[in-house]
Amino acid sequence: MSEKKGTIMIVDDEPQLRKLMIITLESEGFKVVDSDSGKQAIRLAASVKPELIVLDLGLPDIDGKEVITSVRAWTQAPIIVCSVRSDDNEIIQALNMGADDYVTKPFNPEILIARVNSNLRKAATKEAGEPDLTNGRIKMDLVRHEVFLDGKKISFSPKEYDLLRYFMVHRGKMLTHRQILKEIWGPAHDENMQYLRVYVGQLREKLNNNNIKDDEYIITEPGIGYRMETIKA
Repeated sequence: MSEKKGTIMIVDDEPQLRKLMIITLESEGFKVVDSDSGKQAIRLAASVKPELIVLDLGLPDIDGKEVITSVRAWTQAPIIVCSVRSDDNEIIQALNMGADDYVTKPFNPEILIARVNSNLRKAATKEAGEPDLTNGRIKMDLVRHEVFLDGKKISFSPKEYDLLRYFMVHRGKMLTHRQILKEIWGPAHDENMQYLRVYVGQLREKLNNNNIKDDEYIITEPGIGYRMETIKA
């Protein structure tokens, strides 16, 4: 089974076009979720937390720009508008409301993939200051969602990956249990310490299985949280 690079959400009410985009993105290794309406898309985005959204403006229930406004209230995930509307005012409004890019229909699938990868690179750089993170023998490619230990590619579940990325982005900083839980699992889970203990244990196990001592990397701060040490290569 091929590894998924990240989750892309497609919002479009044209079944054939939606299917084309799903096939195109999945062929590039992305996990894809889709919606054919705006209100459903808003709920799905909050649940799935996609890395990027491809959004049509002409939806059957609400205008796509309302989706942009709603989603922007809680996430900075890139939004690429993909619409038949080519009027300059429509494009300007969408971008000013929070869209990151605009592609007019009909489009070349290769152009869409290039725009998706470009916006993911920008988002990764904005989050971490660079599209790749390195700490000692750990290297993370934030665009491809790949983790390497001593140059060997290692598989992580989506939640393990998100947790490791959070530690890597904030390496050297003490992070409270509540901070980590809220960021990785959401506000509804900020008291579920067991989630965090289990996943930190899984990260440590994978690091140990690859001959990396976990205590060199993830330090427990008793009663407070965790800290990822900054390790020189």
